[in-house]
Amino acid sequence: MTREELGKEIYKVSLLKGEFKLRSGIISNEYFDKYQFECQPTLLREISSWLIKLLPNEFELLAGLETGGIPLATAISLETNKPMVLVRKKAKDYGTKKLAEGPDVTGRKIVVVEDVVTSGGQIIQSINELKMLGCDCKIAICVIDREQGGKENLSKVGVELRSLFTMSELKEFAQEIK
Repeated sequence: MTREELGKEIYKVSLLKGEFKLRSGIISNEYFDKYQFECQPTLLREISSWLIKLLPNEFELLAGLETGGIPLATAISLETNKPMVLVRKKAKDYGTKKLAEGPDVTGRKIVVVEDVVTSGGQIIQSINELKMLGCDCKIAICVIDREQGGKENLSKVGVELRSLFTMSELKEFAQEIK
């Protein structure tokens, strides 16, 4: 599947119209229901193969953010044979009390994996917490950059956001569907 075909398919299966409050607090009349593309094996496989092309040459762990980044990181991990950690939004207060489940992140170079980025707030929060655990993170990858400040906000804290698609691109592809 070409990148453009993939973009059109993501748009078709996941775009919802209405009024939605995003994590950033922004109200949007469009919402990309990421679970519609993450829960379909064919699309998930295609998305992960394209996301792999965004990975840096050198890194040690993938860090899938709860919840949407986890299936993406899992699919990428299976294809690249790179280990991954599952990153919670908040460390649990029972059991192991870990923020990052899986291999130890201390001293490791990681790449954060997220699905849709708006302001970048969750990625920044997660990276800050992961850095307190001793890891190094300078790159985050995502499927969709909503182009609402996420890339710029991440850049301000020294993290490069690499996105498979921007919202503008998906809207451009949508024009071709009609």
